[in-house]
Amino acid sequence: MKDKAQVLDQETISRTLMRIAHEILEKNKGTDDLCLVGIRNRGVYLANRLAECIRKIEGKDVLVGALDITLYRDDLTLIAEQPIVHKTEIDFDINDKNLILVDDVLFTGRTIRAALDALIDFGRPRSIQLAVLVDRGHRELPIRADFAGKNIPTSANERVEVRLEETDGKDEVVLGEDD
Repeated sequence: MKDKAQVLDQETISRTLMRIAHEILEKNKGTDDLCLVGIRNRGVYLANRLAECIRKIEGKDVLVGALDITLYRDDLTLIAEQPIVHKTEIDFDINDKNLILVDDVLFTGRTIRAALDALIDFGRPRSIQLAVLVDRGHRELPIRADFAGKNIPTSANERVEVRLEETDGKDEVVLGEDD
């Protein structure tokens, strides 16, 4: 991918996550029965950062889990002959919780559909809300984010790439084009 423009830098990402944390707390009236589940990979790092923001605001910890959706994807046979399955780590009861599903980019909605299917195997939350750092449009399914850091209108040939310190050595969101 050829970088075209930086959309968010490290400072803006931090401020955006703090704002999303405030919005989550406001909508859910605090941290009671609240938990976060990040979609592997970058959604997990963002969920952990949101949990830290919530801790700074409320002085309380919230449970955080990691969800691998590989086997729930509707394009499983298209992505690899032998897809790599990572570990799902939800070591708490999600029944009757207000669960915040966290991902980096919301695009077609298919990743979120797969995540919803996977979550139901773990129980029946009271609610599932979606928090994303970037919503780029182009939905193929009727899915929307409850909490979105930034809406970035894109064309079909553009890509949005979220880079995080934990995986990429720096925090930024860039808009680019396929070579």
